[in-house]
Amino acid sequence: MNNTTMSGGVQTGGQSPMSEKEMLNDLLTQEKALFSTYGYGVTEASCTHLRDVLRNNMDGISQDQFNLFDQMSKRGYYPTKQATPQEVQEIKQAVSQLAH
Repeated sequence: MNNTTMSGGVQTGGQSPMSEKEMLNDLLTQEKALFSTYGYGVTEASCTHLRDVLRNNMDGISQDQFNLFDQMSKRGYYPTKQATPQEVQEIKQAVSQLAH
């Protein structure tokens, strides 16, 4: 059964087809949730090997999330504001203060 409509959206059980933007946004949201779940697992795991596996998976999820964001940004689905040098410096200072 082919669930793809002529417009390129995906028909989902009687609902309106999802647009490309909606599908990418849904995937991005899922990747973010998955990353958070793995983060929780890393902080709760007492087994070093399990922590290493979870961190390795988080690296992959992080890359997947960035790739989705990048594709959305290129298509104009995820507009971002270019930070000024002053804003970048302020964030660097704030983050460095958190580390101390």
